[in-house]
Amino acid sequence: MPALNLDGRDFDATSDAIDDVNVLKAKLWDDKSEFDSSKDKKSFRQYESACDRVKAFYKEQHEKQTVDFNIKARVDFKSRKRGRMGIWEAMEKLNTLVDDSDPDTELSQIEHLLQTAEAIRRDGKPEWMQVTGLIHDLGKLMFIFGSEGQWDVVGDTFVVGCKYSDKNIYPETFAGNPDYDDSVYSTECGIYQPHCGLDNVMVSWGHDEYLYHVVKDQSTLPEEALAMIRYHSFYPWHREGAYMHLCNEKDQKSLEAVRAFNPYDLYSKDDEPCDPEKLRPYYEELIAKFFPPVLDW
Repeated sequence: MPALNLDGRDFDATSDAIDDVNVLKAKLWDDKSEFDSSKDKKSFRQYESACDRVKAFYKEQHEKQTVDFNIKARVDFKSRKRGRMGIWEAMEKLNTLVDDSDPDTELSQIEHLLQTAEAIRRDGKPEWMQVTGLIHDLGKLMFIFGSEGQWDVVGDTFVVGCKYSDKNIYPETFAGNPDYDDSVYSTECGIYQPHCGLDNVMVSWGHDEYLYHVVKDQSTLPEEALAMIRYHSFYPWHREGAYMHLCNEKDQKSLEAVRAFNPYDLYSKDDEPCDPEKLRPYYEELIAKFFPPVLDW
């Protein structure tokens, strides 16, 4: 499926506006991180300035992320390869997507990834978590490889195939989704069984889910890292407590991992810029501990 409106600046502006709203709506979990304790959350862009763009984005996302689309997206992922490259090369490719369109920062995509990793490193977290911070947004390469827009790449994720939680952002915008009034999809558990586990449900397709499927069989990252990658945009779950009726014991451990990771993603964008070339040797050595030289994308 060809990419539509491949405008890097517009993509970056939407992605950053989504991040801004999530920062301003955040209810911080006590993850015992030293990193975010001194952050002035009011220094980020005000909610109202990002709200209109974000609401328009979510209206489109909520109307188009159907069960049928999500099945199709997963079949498409398994049916073709989009490229072969190493992790650092993928970071450099992502860096070509956007320009300086964020009013809060002039940082490139690669610098945001490095900022996240460096914040985790400064807090003395393990190497696997550092490299998870480094790669967590690489799924945004979908926008280059062939997405249907922005709505199937970025944004908060949610479960499809059951009743849409009112803990989702702008829940009223789901009314335009064809699944909204479906006799099965509109029920509490929908097509799933209670406490079946998130591994057995479809969370809306986007850069988190895509990257998870890329790395889960092509890395030695632990389960906690895979959860951080897969669910870091699943805000209705890890921030608001939605969809717990579908979760099992494994998901409780995943929830702790995602909550431990999220502050580093949200609050690292106002840090000092990183020097990619200076940091590259350290992170390439780290990458080699967890990934092969080349991955299928």
